[in-house]
Amino acid sequence: MIKIKSNREIGLMRKTCTLAASVLSYIEPFIKPGVSTEEINVLCHDYIIKHDAYPSPLDYHGFPKSVCTSPNEVICHGIPSPDVILKDGDILNIDVTTYLNKFHGDTNKTFYVGNVDPKIKELVEVTYKCMREGIKTVRPGAHVGDIGAVIQAIAESAGYSVVEEYCGHGIGREFHEDPQIVHVGIKGKGVKIKKGMTFTIEPMINFGSKECDLQKDDWTVLTKDRSWSAQFEHTILVTERGAEILTLRPEENENF
Repeated sequence: MIKIKSNREIGLMRKTCTLAASVLSYIEPFIKPGVSTEEINVLCHDYIIKHDAYPSPLDYHGFPKSVCTSPNEVICHGIPSPDVILKDGDILNIDVTTYLNKFHGDTNKTFYVGNVDPKIKELVEVTYKCMREGIKTVRPGAHVGDIGAVIQAIAESAGYSVVEEYCGHGIGREFHEDPQIVHVGIKGKGVKIKKGMTFTIEPMINFGSKECDLQKDDWTVLTKDRSWSAQFEHTILVTERGAEILTLRPEENENF
């Protein structure tokens, strides 16, 4: 059941999403060679708690940490660890969800670690473009298939693949709500978009095959061929005219 948010609920969504966005801005200076993903987890956890919120991933269906950290060939849901040390040339996705005033805000970003290969930078830039252009299709009367169609077209025209097993989702009082936002699709197909919906758009784009490999921890998802993967995510609100990006960071304004 898709939940249409009231004006009061939208106000609360804006607050939690603004906080989630600020976590990514806060953590960026700490992302450098020699830092462990567990150190990043602790910093994000403490920042969220300091702002009177709770990290939604912590203990969610048993997830053991406060953020997801997914380097290189990890598509999503990477578990922070003191044994995973960032190296020059890595990329790292950090996925943050905050729970504030009984509402969740969800966002992620793929960061460069030191000097990254230009071919990998291109993958990251195309992934961001996929998310941005997907967001631009959102308006009342459009369909969720429109989002997936434009993402798929951009990624595949660049020679990459789109992960199909994991997708965006509605969000609000619950971490995951309807509808599902699949990042491939056919224009004009799928659930019709309505004013007041809030959901995430979070394409995962692989350098190689789209196939996934779930690890024994039941969380960490790698590319099956171990090619590298990038992801970006925003929580959006459907407005009368289009989409309001609730998790937009100040440094992103020129991109939209």
